[in-house]
Order: sequence, then structure tokens, then C-alpha cells
Amino acid sequence: MATHKTKKINKILKIKPLYFLAIAVVSGVVCLFALRANNEHMVKLRNAVYAADKSDTNITLALQNLQDYVTHHMNTNLSTGNGIYPPIQLKYTYQRLLAQESINASNGNASLYTEAQNYCQQVIPNAFSGRTRVPCIEQYVESHDSSLPTVPAALYEFDFISPTWSPDLAGWTMLLSILSLLLFVISFSIDRILKSIN
Repeated sequence: MATHKTKKINKILKIKPLYFLAIAVVSGVVCLFALRANNEHMVKLRNAVYAADKSDTNITLALQNLQDYVTHHMNTNLSTGNGIYPPIQLKYTYQRLLAQESINASNGNASLYTEAQNYCQQVIPNAFSGRTRVPCIEQYVESHDSSLPTVPAALYEFDFISPTWSPDLAGWTMLLSILSLLLFVISFSIDRILKSIN
């Protein structure tokens, strides 16, 4: 009776363990190529962001494309290994924002000086615009100083998180490779146990 059950089990486990190993190896190789393709596509999208930043065209669209791809595909980490964090820093956008803020501050300073003159003329109406009003104007400008504002980092620095696993070719072949390897180990172990029983 025990031999009949063993024969039934042998028929059920007719699949050779090496088939699972072959599936694991093939899917593992496909997974590696898919992971590399994911990374290469991310690099293209990152370069498109840098090009859009330099030319000041479609920066938002390029960033959205990069964010969408990185957050939905594995092996798309943005860091370049140069230690800069966050990895996406739009230096041309930053320079344009800084230039605009500088212009705004200059305009603000010019109007501030005019306000100071008007204020001091009201406070010291009988004095000439020269020596007697100069300390008043300087004090007004100091108390209402409009120094150059800083540009918020969030306007030109970005980082997106790549998932550990994603439902794309790389993710599914990785899963298939792991499952096939697991089935290989299980079937190989069962095969050895059955051979030792017989």
C-alpha cells in the first residue's frame, strides 16, 4: 500500500526540479535586463528635466513625467552618487528666481527711498533735502529694510522615491524568479527524500 502511495506522489511530482531552476534563471536574467531598462529610462527623463530647466520650457511637465515614472517603477533611484541631496536641483530655475527676486528688491528699495524722502519731508518740513534730512532718511530705510528675500528651496529641489517592488516587467519577472527558485528547492528536497525512501 505504501508503495502505491509513493508511486502516486511520484506521478504528481513528475516535474523535474531542474525545470524550476531553468525558469528561475531565465526569469532572473529577464528581470536584470528590465531593471536596467527602468534605470536607463529614468536617466532619460531626468536629463529631460535638466534640459527643460536650462531652456525654461515645460519644466513642470518634465518633472511630472519623471515623478510618475520613478514612483511607479523599481530601480529608478534618482541619486547620482555625487552626494548632492536632493538629487534634482534645478540650478537655472533657481538662478532665474534669484534674478527676479533681486529685481523686485531693487524696485522695492527705490520705492522705499522715495517713501523715506516723503516721510522725512513731513517730519522735517523746513529743512532742505540735504544734510538735515539725511539721518532721517537713513533711519527710515534701516527700520523698513527690504533686504533680498531668499528663494524657497522647494521651488527648485526635488526627490522622488522609487518603490521596492513594482507591477512591471522587472517586478513580475523578479517574483517569478523567486517563486521558481523556491519551488526548485522544495521539489529538489522532496525528490531527495523520496529517493532515500525507495
